[in-house]
Amino acid sequence: MARFALWGWGRVPGKVYLVGAGPGDPSLITVKGRRILETAESVLYDNLASEALVELAPAQAERLYVGKKKSAHAFSQEEICELLIERARRGLMVVRLKGGDPFIFGRGGEEAEALADAGIPFEVVPGITTPLGVAAYTGVPLTHREHTSAVTFVTGHAVGEIDWDKVGMSETLVIFMGLTTFSQIAHELISRGRPAETPAMAVRWATRPDQETLSGTLATLPGLIERQGMKPPATIIVGEVVRLREKLDWFERLPLFGKRIVVTRARAQAGALSTRLEALGAAVIEIPAIEIRPAADYGPLDRAIANLPSYDYLIFTSANGVRHFVERLDRSVCDFRALRARICAIGPATRAALEALHLKVDLMGKEYVAEGLLEAFADHDLSGKRVLLPRAAVARDLVPAELTRRGAQVDVVEAYRTAMPENPGALPLTAAGALDCDCITFTSSSTVQNFVALAGAACLAGVPVASIGPITTRTARELGIAVTVEAREFTIDGLVEAVRQICETGVTPPSDQ
Repeated sequence: MARFALWGWGRVPGKVYLVGAGPGDPSLITVKGRRILETAESVLYDNLASEALVELAPAQAERLYVGKKKSAHAFSQEEICELLIERARRGLMVVRLKGGDPFIFGRGGEEAEALADAGIPFEVVPGITTPLGVAAYTGVPLTHREHTSAVTFVTGHAVGEIDWDKVGMSETLVIFMGLTTFSQIAHELISRGRPAETPAMAVRWATRPDQETLSGTLATLPGLIERQGMKPPATIIVGEVVRLREKLDWFERLPLFGKRIVVTRARAQAGALSTRLEALGAAVIEIPAIEIRPAADYGPLDRAIANLPSYDYLIFTSANGVRHFVERLDRSVCDFRALRARICAIGPATRAALEALHLKVDLMGKEYVAEGLLEAFADHDLSGKRVLLPRAAVARDLVPAELTRRGAQVDVVEAYRTAMPENPGALPLTAAGALDCDCITFTSSSTVQNFVALAGAACLAGVPVASIGPITTRTARELGIAVTVEAREFTIDGLVEAVRQICETGVTPPSDQ
């Protein structure tokens, strides 16, 4: 067992945790920071803290934005300290979620002092500070034996208050919050003898899929920042190590870097697809067009489970069917010892769900659609055989109809329902009303139908569409949606490859259906 699992992570009343959220990518938060967020009762978060991290807090937890931008402060620093103290005195477990690290230009020291003065118990949970994220995700090591052995962190807020003679000659200089003042900073450095051709780089939204990087020199970077219109927040690195970016940059070379990909799967299931796309550098926009709900009536499924030994075949056409079947099995007096049927799966995701339960799959088609599953039955004599098919309330009737035609007695029972989600979220649209993305993915006919009911097909005009397979493609085309690429393998991995094909080759939707 991992050591952290042995620690006490229960609720600690009347205590404040100053937690570093890291540089931007929510997956870079520490294990400890995540665990504390998951038990928080009140979360006060900054502008630079990812919303995905805020959502880790329990549903009933308070979430209060206290961020500060250059011209807009939700609360003053004094007010933030008062909020922390007041909530802790009410006995709440409070998380102060701060971008980067609390103690590196994060004003965590001021908040810790205020808590100490008020007699409030607190703990500081460090985070990956932004320069470390910048270094890792741009291929610019802050130290290198051949280039530098000294690094200086400095804030660019008050240029006139910094002793540039003292800090400006540091081999690697990292400037926080200095984007709008960098022209002045560069002048100060050059006037004190730093060569104008010293490499320099500005990075905005480091570690995120929308990371923006400008590389130049002390002399040229101020003009690049102005011409490109780069806005805060950004971090600047000055020094010879910046030259290594051309060789070591890995993040911005990922095949889907910066591409905005819409995922329409159910929120609880989007992770499998979203994670694969994010690993390739994509910015994933989750717009769940489907929601998985319990069956309207579990009576038929429960009765089938009570008679489980009587079935010769048990067919699953989705991982959801497996999950809901097992949940009802657990509520019954039976268990898998009552199962004598051959187990059939429509595809690898369903097979994986079964194998996770240590169940072997006896039949699976070569193509991961209903037609492929039926082909797997070609050599089986089904006369008089009993078949149990637990599935969604609404689904294609091809499998039960064909198996019945071949002589089987098929019991189709509702294991779950699919429905339109109650709160799918706002659609990112362009001024012209088109969906603002580089590609949208559909994983089933239901996601297509529900998306069209939610937003209409018109918003996908000109938007590349990736479909998981022929049935989904057919539904899309029937609803007036041009499918750009269909997955060769009808799986999540196949769909990811279809997205790569769209983004890497620049293919666009056909002009007609």
